[in-house]
Amino acid sequence: MDAKARNCLLQHREALEKDIKTSYIMDHMISNGVLTVGEEEKVKIQATQSQRAATLIKMILNKDNCAYISFYNALLHEGYKDLAALLHSGLPLVSSSSGKDTDGGITSFVRTVLCEGGVPQRPVIFVTRKKLVNAIQQKLWKLNGEPGWVTIYGMAGCGKSVLAAEAVRDHSLLEGCFPGGVHWVSVGKQDKSGLLMKLQNLCSRLDQEESFSQRLPLNIEEAKDRLRVLMLRKHPRSLLILDDVWDPWVLKAFDNQCQILLTTRDKSITDSVMGPKYVVPMESSLGRKKGLEILSLFVNMKKEDLPGEAHSIIKECKGSPLVVSLIGALLRDFPNRWEYYLRQLQNKQFKRIRKSSSYAYEALDEAMSISVDMLREDFRHYYTDLSILQKDVKVPTKVFCILWDLETEEVEDILQVFVNKSLLFCDRNGKSFCYYLHDLQVDFLTEKNRSQLQDLHRKMVTQFQRYYQPHTLSPDQEDCMYWYNFLAYHMASANMHKELCALMFSLDWIKAKTELVGPAHLIHEFVEYRHILDEKDCAVCENFQEFLSLNGHLLGRQPFPNIVQLGLCEPETSEVYQQAKLRAKQEVDTGQLYLEWINKKTIKNLSRLVVRPHTDAVYHACFSQDGQRIASCGADKTLQVFKAETGEKLLDIKAHDDEVLCCAFSSDDSHIATCSVDKKVKIWDSVTGKLVHIYDEHSEQVNCCHFTNKSNHLLATGSSDFFLKLWDLNQKQCRNTMFGHTNSVNHCRFSPDDELLASCSADGTLKLWDVRSANERKSINVKQFFLSSEDPQEEVEVIVQCCSWSADGAQIIVAAKNRVLLFDIHTSDLLAEIHTGHQSTIQYCDFSPYDHLAVVALSQYCVELWNVESRLKVADCRGHLSWVHGVMFSPDGSSFLTASDDQTIRVWETKKVCKNSATVLNQEIDVVFQENEMMVLAVDNIRGLQLIAGKTGQIDYLPEAQVSCCCLSPHLEYVAFGDEDGAIKVIELPNNRVFGSKIGHRKAVRHIQFTADGKTLISSSEDSVIQVWNWQSEDFVFLEAHQETVKDFRLLKDSRLLSWSFDGTVKVWNIITGRIEKDFICHQGTVLSCDISSDAAKFSSTSADKTAKIWSFEFLSPLHELKGHNGCVRCSAFSLDGILLATGDDNGEVRIWNVSSGQLLHLCAPISVEEGTATHGGWVTDLCFSPDSKILVSAGGYLKWWNVVTGESSQTFYTNGTNLKKIHVSPDFRTYVTVDNLGILYILQVLE
Repeated sequence: MDAKARNCLLQHREALEKDIKTSYIMDHMISNGVLTVGEEEKVKIQATQSQRAATLIKMILNKDNCAYISFYNALLHEGYKDLAALLHSGLPLVSSSSGKDTDGGITSFVRTVLCEGGVPQRPVIFVTRKKLVNAIQQKLWKLNGEPGWVTIYGMAGCGKSVLAAEAVRDHSLLEGCFPGGVHWVSVGKQDKSGLLMKLQNLCSRLDQEESFSQRLPLNIEEAKDRLRVLMLRKHPRSLLILDDVWDPWVLKAFDNQCQILLTTRDKSITDSVMGPKYVVPMESSLGRKKGLEILSLFVNMKKEDLPGEAHSIIKECKGSPLVVSLIGALLRDFPNRWEYYLRQLQNKQFKRIRKSSSYAYEALDEAMSISVDMLREDFRHYYTDLSILQKDVKVPTKVFCILWDLETEEVEDILQVFVNKSLLFCDRNGKSFCYYLHDLQVDFLTEKNRSQLQDLHRKMVTQFQRYYQPHTLSPDQEDCMYWYNFLAYHMASANMHKELCALMFSLDWIKAKTELVGPAHLIHEFVEYRHILDEKDCAVCENFQEFLSLNGHLLGRQPFPNIVQLGLCEPETSEVYQQAKLRAKQEVDTGQLYLEWINKKTIKNLSRLVVRPHTDAVYHACFSQDGQRIASCGADKTLQVFKAETGEKLLDIKAHDDEVLCCAFSSDDSHIATCSVDKKVKIWDSVTGKLVHIYDEHSEQVNCCHFTNKSNHLLATGSSDFFLKLWDLNQKQCRNTMFGHTNSVNHCRFSPDDELLASCSADGTLKLWDVRSANERKSINVKQFFLSSEDPQEEVEVIVQCCSWSADGAQIIVAAKNRVLLFDIHTSDLLAEIHTGHQSTIQYCDFSPYDHLAVVALSQYCVELWNVESRLKVADCRGHLSWVHGVMFSPDGSSFLTASDDQTIRVWETKKVCKNSATVLNQEIDVVFQENEMMVLAVDNIRGLQLIAGKTGQIDYLPEAQVSCCCLSPHLEYVAFGDEDGAIKVIELPNNRVFGSKIGHRKAVRHIQFTADGKTLISSSEDSVIQVWNWQSEDFVFLEAHQETVKDFRLLKDSRLLSWSFDGTVKVWNIITGRIEKDFICHQGTVLSCDISSDAAKFSSTSADKTAKIWSFEFLSPLHELKGHNGCVRCSAFSLDGILLATGDDNGEVRIWNVSSGQLLHLCAPISVEEGTATHGGWVTDLCFSPDSKILVSAGGYLKWWNVVTGESSQTFYTNGTNLKKIHVSPDFRTYVTVDNLGILYILQVLE
């Protein structure tokens, strides 16, 4: 031990003996090999703690520097930091941990020992790999003067020899462990005569004075004996380094009580020798940073100045030290050949990457091929089969069992041979093993066996078909994920086109695969193999791809939807529909419920792709500059990146500590910026997802970020702290801060030429800034365009939400309130103004890069396309289920994306959307079911009336009016409607003669209904009055008693009527006299719904107070109060036999109760594992029992059918929109009619 270390230990001996507990400290020292178990026992037998500590310290004083270092580290690990601090000054100098990695850190003693021992010098270009060097040194310390073996193993070219030499460049290691010196032998692949020559040379070096013998050994056995004597007597405690050992029999010649460090590709090579053995596995990759560092040293450039090809070379060869060094050496001589050598790597032309260093093999392929050639012939055949594996794919053992028709144990034995020889890598996952190849090995095998690849893929598919049917794979099989991900790849590569089409066009396969891995990978395969699939039928390929793209947001969720029911919603000409219909008919016979959407022909789906990458609201999404990727961010605090064509996820990053409000690609797509409520701006590598920069100079949430359009390094951000900031990615601090806005900056955009930056603010202004000087160039007061002559300016709040430049940079559009304004940037003149005509506000807008189109996102779930030049609306884009926060055109303008609160992003084709001009329906409809027909009366989006024949789809357009509600008479003789002004009218069918009420309501009519004879019309309004109008005799009765708006009413027998109101009461009226017969004070909150039992003896009431009640018409107090709902109870329904009552609430729960006892029988709520998702997709708004009381249908975010006996879901029908208000059900419970919030009408029939 060094004198300094010894003195330090003696100086602080008393403090150490007083405080330390020895047991755990000794465990560390034993594991480090500096303390024996026998010594531990001597310490343990001491009587007291201080005696045990004193004995341990006494032992350490008699040991070397390694014991001191191990003791110091043990103190740190066990929490004795103060005591470790006392010993820190005495730590011996160890170069491997001192940070000295140049010749300056190597003593003359080390240089002399290594030179005499023949240890190779460092390469001219050398970068440190401290972790691996330290690992080797720790194993060498463990030899502790005793015979043993330290094995460094790894694949060809991973740097084993360089690191072995580097490990012994350490003064304390040589002095403490190997004072007899170090002796390096380059072994390589040898026969017996070659090995004898190596041994003779070594013996000559060790016995230069010829003191033991004057002649060379004549055979290997004699050489082995000579070596043993020399190492024991002349060079005791020395280290023998055997470099590049291939054969186990070679080690037998050195198995003579020596300390040996060896490098090899074969992990099992020391199995044939005796003594302690330690193994150091080598990483096959340097990593990106180290790889770039080597290249920069070879070509004498700074890392940041390296061309883009440098990064691609590192990526292509996975950071292999050999390949990086070979190419670096070549580039040193030919500095303009970056692209050439990258191309050779990409094309697997390894022979052209030839020797340009001291490496033993002429070219890269020779280095790898020699390992394969050493295998037994049968093993070489097995290894050839691995040529069809893909890069970065870990393959379970079971896949090889199927490929080779062997038992698991046999397969593991074969693969272990490859692992031992560094020809394959093994990863243990729980109880099973997975195997994978290094990228270079994949490339080598692919190139070497190119002519056999098709047959090898065919063998894989054929073997799979022997064992499995594709759709019968079970998730609990260890190999099922491999087949789902790569079966199509093997079929395509085997040129098995017929089998591939059969697989990809199978609804069974799609169901099985999407259930396990989601739809994105399947969509990717349809794109990847489109050229093959189109050979059979391009229309069929389009059918399946469109089905997956438009239902991706459903197929990726839990619980998994019934894919057959989704398929039944496809057009009848679609192959998906035809397969679904076939499957459904088979399953209907076993009691499964399926529904046909009989009027779907009238519906056009305009979205090209729907993805659901987030678990909460999506605030922003943007295309990459090449249009291939989409980045999105939102309330779940993440940044997501996925493919624009397929939705396949590329990155999922937990980006910020709070909601992420905006994201943007840099102009070269290399970086993505994000900004957040947490006040931070972050820059990410768009490929790896690595965090590059964090900027935190804003003092409030950062609302927007945008990169310049041409340069890659300038970013603008706007914040609620009223400031804009410019950031240069090459600098750590903000480049400029721009002052001028007096309220939050909501949005910013660079002009197409990057000369100007536009910003929008809640202060009502649009400002233009000079990018070079960061000075304000111009300010446009947008607020003034919203002022009327009588409005004081300070009282009108105008928030300018966003802006977008025209392609030529001469004009700019801004969005505020419900208007889009177009300005000339030179004159500041208002050129055009678009009123969207909605009460909702514009959330975002974007200008098309190639025409006069602008896309506008509205808070009422809608997206609109406008022609800014003509000021005409071109199209409505309906599909989102909640607020739309962001819209953006693709760089070529051919498509645009929309991002919404409903957690989805939709991609739309611009031309397809522009061609569509369909009218949509209001959700207020009435339906009359007759024996062979149903008639639907609906209000369309221009407030006109449509009378739709449900079976045929024929539409009659009735006289236009501003309709707010409507109804049909029971025998389809009359239509009645109320309007927003309170007027009520009746239309006689079929001549369309109109009768108007002389006395209307004071406010908008909300509900209207004919009596059974069609002669009397009952209506209610926001004015709290119910009006009874005999429209033929012009007699009126007014039911006035409710204190607040009437929620709804129901007709009873004998000219009686039940009404309920926001005032919490339910009243029974005589509609002839207008008197109240019963007045029930039901709830403290609003009465949201009532239902009447079939015998008219009871009614139910539900309320915002989270309760439901069952009442008898005979008593003014409830029979039962039903508690347990956690949200507003919005609807209720009695079963036809009066035994059951169902209630539904705003949390998506449906509860079924026993009417006579008030007992809860079932809680119907599908399992929801996704944060923020209501179990019924939203509020439950309507319920209806089947006539036999066995099935219950509920409406909410979508439609669900329940088995009343079990309380389990029988079927779900996902509507395109959401927020269904009511479901109309035929008396036989086989036809259902509803309208979603997108205005789409659904007429559904049970499939027979």
